Amino acid sequence: MAYKYILKFSELQAREISKVGGKNASLAIMIQELSHQGVSVPDGFAITAQAYWHVIDANNLRQAISDTIAKLTDYSNLDQLDKVGGAVRLLLQNAKIPDDLVQEIKNAYQELNKEYAKINQGHEIHVAVRSSATAEDLPSASFAGQQETSLNVSGEDNLLRAVQYGMVSLFTNRAIVYRIEQKVDHLKVGISIGVQKMIRSDLACSGVAFTIDTETGFKDVVVINGVYGLGEYVVQGVVTPDEFIVHKPTLELGFRPILKKLLGKKDKKLVYNTQGQSGVHDEAVPADQQNKFVLTDDEILEVSRICLSIEKLYSQKAGAWQPQDIEWAKDGQDGKIYIVQARPETVYSQKQTMQTFTAYQLRKDDQTNLLKNIILTGISVGQSIVCGIARVINSIKDIDQVKKGDILVTDMTDPDWVPIMKKVSGIITNSGGRTCHAAIVSRELSIPAIVGTQYATEKIKNGQKITLDTSSGAVGYVYDGELPIEKKEINLTTLKPFPVKLYLNLGDPDQAFLKSRLPVDGIGLARLEFIIANSIKVHPMALLNPEKIQDKSIVREIEQITRAYASGPDFFVTVLARNIAMIVAAFYPRPVIVRLSDFKSNEYRNLVGGKYFEPEEENPMLGLRGASRYTSDWYAAAFALECTAMKMVRETMGLKNMKIMIPFVRTVSEAQRVIGVLDKHGLKRGDNGLEFVMMVEIPSNCLLIDQFANYFDGFSIGSNDLTQLTLGVDRDSSLVANLFDERDLAVKELMRMSIIGAKKAGKFIGICGQAPSDYPELAKFLIDSGITSISLNTDAVMSQLLKT
Repeated sequence: MAYKYILKFSELQAREISKVGGKNASLAIMIQELSHQGVSVPDGFAITAQAYWHVIDANNLRQAISDTIAKLTDYSNLDQLDKVGGAVRLLLQNAKIPDDLVQEIKNAYQELNKEYAKINQGHEIHVAVRSSATAEDLPSASFAGQQETSLNVSGEDNLLRAVQYGMVSLFTNRAIVYRIEQKVDHLKVGISIGVQKMIRSDLACSGVAFTIDTETGFKDVVVINGVYGLGEYVVQGVVTPDEFIVHKPTLELGFRPILKKLLGKKDKKLVYNTQGQSGVHDEAVPADQQNKFVLTDDEILEVSRICLSIEKLYSQKAGAWQPQDIEWAKDGQDGKIYIVQARPETVYSQKQTMQTFTAYQLRKDDQTNLLKNIILTGISVGQSIVCGIARVINSIKDIDQVKKGDILVTDMTDPDWVPIMKKVSGIITNSGGRTCHAAIVSRELSIPAIVGTQYATEKIKNGQKITLDTSSGAVGYVYDGELPIEKKEINLTTLKPFPVKLYLNLGDPDQAFLKSRLPVDGIGLARLEFIIANSIKVHPMALLNPEKIQDKSIVREIEQITRAYASGPDFFVTVLARNIAMIVAAFYPRPVIVRLSDFKSNEYRNLVGGKYFEPEEENPMLGLRGASRYTSDWYAAAFALECTAMKMVRETMGLKNMKIMIPFVRTVSEAQRVIGVLDKHGLKRGDNGLEFVMMVEIPSNCLLIDQFANYFDGFSIGSNDLTQLTLGVDRDSSLVANLFDERDLAVKELMRMSIIGAKKAGKFIGICGQAPSDYPELAKFLIDSGITSISLNTDAVMSQLLKT
């Protein structure tokens, strides 16, 4: 059937974007060019912008709209904006859709009905009615939620009402402000309406995916957010979604690199109205489902592959990398994943080159007092710190209370809040995840936000001075009071080469994507202790032998920590592997040296359930740690979990840039035994380029470096323990702290001896201890002695780079 005002998605041409807007054109392109790659997009049709102008002209509205808009003399005056916007919307609400357009819409709807007749079993099709303005979703400018969407629309009359509602939404208050700020003439922007078959995600799940990390601009991952039911609750921030992160380069090589799975708070979902009625409503999610991820691992990888196909298509068309913001939905009837929207990502894609690296931190002279000041935590958006007056706002009616520079505190935001969000220095919400409206807009405005705090409006008082800190990775902190802030900035374009390889020490996986922007050669020390203490929390033996724990409250605590996973040991392996992989993937393909866990027995006792398994040692620093622990029969089953995690990172996820470092190897025979244990667990030196690194932190290591070289590919000096054991000083004792000095001649001589011996054996040798970070003169000594690399903490790396 030939149409004047309607274009089917399957027939729409790319050159017709001016007729249908970015959203509809994108759907058409994906249907036509990606269906053969397994990308499923629900069919539908676009009511063109020409139809909108037909409505305008049939009702003689051009001049009336122009005259009404002219009365808006100050768009920052919210009362005036609402009055003028309401008057324009009323003009469109009262307009009559011409009969010829009405008939075309009905005919196209019935054609779509016939196309899906078998699936619908004779019932009328349910559609989503989405607006697609002819000046939106451009790579250079887009705000979330400019126009309105109607979901689960069924029947001709309901469809016509939804189409007119979409046209009216071209003049929402937020859309009017947006066009004024973008210097776009209101009467030169039309609106197309997309009508698309609804996916029965109300019976399954849906969400949003980005082919870029939205916080740091790290381009090698797909970030997926998902909730039960329809996906509107992700963007609206009504619930905190599950989050999944997948590594693109190794996914394309055929591996399964799921780097992160974070369980959200999904206590409600948006579903179809019952008995075939149009519209949607929310309902509670059963408690047992709340503690399950919305997607299986296979589905996470499938969504990621689809997203990669979409990104490649649009990058080819753009002639440059074009990351995508994608909406996906799983159909609860056929179990398939569908793509319902795709648009350009509009924040980091506009920053063609990130020429500076800026690090914010709080001055932590008294860490105990700093911790006492924490009011609450949430999901971090941005990487900065701001101080300001908290304005707790429970309704948009009260936003006139917010002054420039305040920190907005509310339950959630929606597009109507955008004008006021531009005035604030930070945003804190009770609800939402990293792809909710508040998070998206705060990124566009380059202001920090903390979302999903649950209790912000309860725990923060209106008018309270607070500090909002999003500098520490995935978790954001809200502190009481105005705290001192330090800021360091490096111009990455003016740096000179460092005299040896410069590596970074890193323990927090959530910092990895941001830190990967530093011009370093890789990671010289990735510590497992931070991951085990903060993400796993449970002693591995407690997961293997829960029956030995007599305190039932501890058993319940373990069950709560591991609730989203099948069993205890699987929990340890999976969480450890994914956290390691976050660091390794961030620096891929640069080398990352991951040190096996180096807790002492007293530190292991502090883990949940640890007191039932760990011995009490008089001097844990010199006791069961490092290689001795790994090779002991008592700890064998627990160490096997650690090895399985390491193997998972390299073989399942394909991150073969990871090297394994073994700490505290006392003797050559112990070196031989630990290599044998690793081999037994499938970590064979040399397989697929696997390298083992030994820490040099005992005088015996320095004296017999040539013999240890038979079992390792390289070495890394641990200056803290080497100094302690050379000088006989307990580094934890304040009574002899004045004697602890890595610059002591004896310590330096052992370091020099190690460097000479390693190089003679043809092995690389670096240093990952704290000393070069604290003492630049020691770094110079090591470089002069011929060390291969120096690995420093972030502050020291930045200091060294600023000096070069």
